[in-house]
Amino acid sequence: MSNTIKQQIDAHLKDAMRAREKELVAILRFIMAGIKQKEIDERITLDDSQLVALLDKMARQRREAMDQFQQAGRDELAAKEATELDIIQRYLPNPLSDEELIRLVDETITSVQASSIKDMGKVMGLLKPQIQGRADGGAVSKLVKEKLTS
Repeated sequence: MSNTIKQQIDAHLKDAMRAREKELVAILRFIMAGIKQKEIDERITLDDSQLVALLDKMARQRREAMDQFQQAGRDELAAKEATELDIIQRYLPNPLSDEELIRLVDETITSVQASSIKDMGKVMGLLKPQIQGRADGGAVSKLVKEKLTS
């Protein structure tokens, strides 16, 4: 049986503590705290798909903060966010290539027989679980919109 994402993060946290990597320990503890907070709030144990959604949200927050810090000229804070983003991305599935994403969108449009922009909700509803943590939802939405309007 393979390790769950949570078990992997926990094991990496213990390794980082043994190696006395303070920055990595802090980031991994932050990730674990986010996971535990979600589990306590919803009174559930997160499975891997829910963990991917949570980690994807954390990654998106880091990207947005990084952009804002860069625009404000706060490069040291942007670098800190970039470091956190790199660590979070270790636990996300491999991103989809452009070709894979286009193929997935085309297959989904065909499977729901979408013919106009009115069908975008159906297409996105089927795509979301397949792209979670592997592609930017905004970019996928834009691609679907282009495909449905052309």
